[in-house]
Amino acid sequence: MTVDMPPNPVLARRRAGVLLHPTALPGTSGKLGAAVRQFVDVLAEAGITVWQTLPLGPTHADLSPYQSLSAHAGNPVLIDLEELVAPGLLDSQELTAFTRTEALEHASQRFHAGRYRESEALNAQAYQNFLEHHQWLDDFALFMTAREAFPGVNWLDWPEDLRDHKPTALEALRESHQSTLERVCLEQYLFFIQWTAVRHYAAERGIWLFGDIPIFVAHDSADVWAAPHLYKLDGEGKPRVVAGVPPDYFSPEGQHWGNPLFDWQRMAEDRYHWWVQRLASQQERFDLLRIDHFRGLQAYWEIPAENPRPVDGYWMPGPADDFLETCFRELPRLPLVAENLGIIGEDVEALRHRFRLPGMTVIQFGFDGSAANPHLLHNHKEWDLVYTGTHDNDTTLGWYQSLDERTREHVNRYLRINGPDMPWPVIQAAMGSVSRLVIVPIQDLLALGSEARFNTPGTIQGNWKWTLPEDYRARIDLPGLRNIVNLYGR
Repeated sequence: MTVDMPPNPVLARRRAGVLLHPTALPGTSGKLGAAVRQFVDVLAEAGITVWQTLPLGPTHADLSPYQSLSAHAGNPVLIDLEELVAPGLLDSQELTAFTRTEALEHASQRFHAGRYRESEALNAQAYQNFLEHHQWLDDFALFMTAREAFPGVNWLDWPEDLRDHKPTALEALRESHQSTLERVCLEQYLFFIQWTAVRHYAAERGIWLFGDIPIFVAHDSADVWAAPHLYKLDGEGKPRVVAGVPPDYFSPEGQHWGNPLFDWQRMAEDRYHWWVQRLASQQERFDLLRIDHFRGLQAYWEIPAENPRPVDGYWMPGPADDFLETCFRELPRLPLVAENLGIIGEDVEALRHRFRLPGMTVIQFGFDGSAANPHLLHNHKEWDLVYTGTHDNDTTLGWYQSLDERTREHVNRYLRINGPDMPWPVIQAAMGSVSRLVIVPIQDLLALGSEARFNTPGTIQGNWKWTLPEDYRARIDLPGLRNIVNLYGR
């Protein structure tokens, strides 16, 4: 059975987009103010109409947006503190005198004392409406407050009653750490206000926002702490099995992600309420949403927790049609894209096609010598997305420079080039694809090499730290980019 899906306005015509995570924007006071407005203006000047980000949640010390402290919350690091001066939540001296946490603590005290200038977006009633509409926030605020009360300690090692989410322990935490709770809640309100302003600013300039949802969550997260029964954990809250993938072209040894796995049977009992709420949170922020590791909905790789070798895992059936039917019934206009990279069987593609979900192709993956490779231009499909590369790949220039001579010659022959202008021949090829939406990482538009790679899968050092140079606008050939966008009707 094929499910009829409502048309997605983002994919209603040919478009070009750019991939950039907001943490990579320049600026020291935060990203969701002047820094993001300048970036949106650059996109608009180039004729780009889609901005894709990575997940926006608060991260652990490794900075990975795919191992967030919450499936719902926004990362307070992105809040632009300079934007808090005009309403009187901060003054200009405090921007440099305080740490970020101290500044937000002062802002919270002023807000809850009513010592600020109200606006349509920032006022006590709007704040109460925000709290009522985002019911996940109470558990998240308690979780973050407990993390500050027990720094560096996983929730498994908190006092037993707090670890087990007992009401008496939660109430005691509220009473003893009220100011921290208030600050965490205000941070989420400020993130909401600033991101909503970003979305409006982008929409006024014809730009759609494209978000990303990791299929799994981090064990050390508010989600697992507050609802451990939804995951495959033992009696002490430790994962019995964890997520990963078998060997593929991303990693010849496979990948051990370590995320706890969902107990899909338990989730089905309340019709996937947790997931519906999660998707609703992201739909509030974005016009298009990618589900990372979509194949895990059909079948996922389960690795015994006591054995960290990915090759010792095994496939387990996912919730598949039942899950997607429920999500689309509850959220009829849910704008999903399926990440279908890696080892993808016909059953996964059949699931995707039954729900008419766009998939992905990556030009860098096309040159294995087979003319049937789905990532080659002549095999692209109109409703799938095409990327020059993703956040998990080397930059296109770095990739090209690292190729062996035979593969580089294959690339040159296929694209009818001799290489010196890389990565622009690949960008132009992607723009000419039949695919409705092409996404180009910002590093490729700047013709940067491997030094600008954002993430290397299977490694834990040096990832997620690259930032745009301050003069990035001047380094991009905006008229040339706009000409290519127009040339291919994007």
